[in-house]
Amino acid sequence: MELGFTKLQGNGNDFILIDEFEQEAIPEDMKGGFAALYCDRRFGIGADGILFLQASDKADARMRLFQPDESEAAMCGNGIRCLAKYAYDAGYVKESCSVETGAGVVPVTMGYADDEFTATITMPTPAFERSAIPAAGNGEYKEEIRNFTVYAANTGVPHAVVFVNEIGAVDIATAGPAIRNHPTFLEGANVNFVEVAGDGTLRIRTFERGVEDETESCGTGATASAAVARHLGKAGNAVRVETKGGPLVIRFGEAVTMEGPAEMVFEGFIPF
Repeated sequence: MELGFTKLQGNGNDFILIDEFEQEAIPEDMKGGFAALYCDRRFGIGADGILFLQASDKADARMRLFQPDESEAAMCGNGIRCLAKYAYDAGYVKESCSVETGAGVVPVTMGYADDEFTATITMPTPAFERSAIPAAGNGEYKEEIRNFTVYAANTGVPHAVVFVNEIGAVDIATAGPAIRNHPTFLEGANVNFVEVAGDGTLRIRTFERGVEDETESCGTGATASAAVARHLGKAGNAVRVETKGGPLVIRFGEAVTMEGPAEMVFEGFIPF
């Protein structure tokens, strides 16, 4: 037997998508192990996570994301754009749809312009209270960790946000894990190092929980970074966030939206 898969990427944050919209392809108790095996970039296909596209009784589609450490993430901004592109191209959803995630039902609008696919995602409302992140203590999060002043917000998953003068000078391989695993973060946290570039632009690098490494981009991290920057008066209602893999646009209004691209990289089959 062979199992079909599709490799997609959003700003370099790459995923293997397994289509379970009509029937289960990977048994529930094997999904975490499947992610660990096939996300490996030397012995597997290589990806930051496995997206499972499923039917939903709450929305037009359901997204589940399993990470290389076998954990399941509640939400992923770049992942949901990739899943939305696949679902749209497959005819499962229309240009405006909703996607069920572990962080709630997320509205999506998308389409093509000159063969370029773009999706706008209504993101979960950023939460700054420690109880919502979740983090130990009361009030909003602010801690000194390894000589960094660390803020935090939950944008579907927990994110630490650290403002630095030059993101290229940060040793993320050392600083990222120290903050990600700090005991105040009760479930761990993704870690974003943020440089305020001016003119409504932030530059970020992200160490991702579950991947346990720096990734090219993180949609929920871009949203959290923009939200904390705005909360502290460092940014306005429209923020261009430059990730290593490309820019995302975060807008704050009645809702918080993230706009960015998604591309199909290749398709293939796994002997199964």
